[in-house]
Amino acid sequence: MSKNLIACLVFSLSLISVANCVQRRGNPDADQAGETERAIKGEVLVTNRLDIDFSKHVITFIELGADRCIPCKAMQPIMKEIAETYADRVQVVFYDVWKDPEPARKYGIQLIPTQVFIDQKGNEVFRHVGLFPKEEILALLKKHGVH
Repeated sequence: MSKNLIACLVFSLSLISVANCVQRRGNPDADQAGETERAIKGEVLVTNRLDIDFSKHVITFIELGADRCIPCKAMQPIMKEIAETYADRVQVVFYDVWKDPEPARKYGIQLIPTQVFIDQKGNEVFRHVGLFPKEEILALLKKHGVH
């Protein structure tokens, strides 16, 4: 691993740890996102809501990261392409855990980016930490019935 990636991951973990120690007093970014979020077919759903409906898609691809994290930024075009290509079969969701640490707690992540794949019944079928190459994601989706 490169020194920059390791530094980003260590920094991310420390921020999550600090966020867990501080009492949460509302998140203006999260509050605003709740009002304006839209689940548009073929787009990445950027949200702070934890009550995602898994039943409408074969797989829900959840990215837990941050919009300022370099490896997380590298995942953005991959997530967008998967959301567009598999709009009827794959729901792609992005949680910015630096803006709202609650999804990090819910999914028990330690480093970002972390990708969690959930089936229609709400069961986790796969988890990956770090930059996840598109080809490997496509193989995983195919293995779970997304063609």
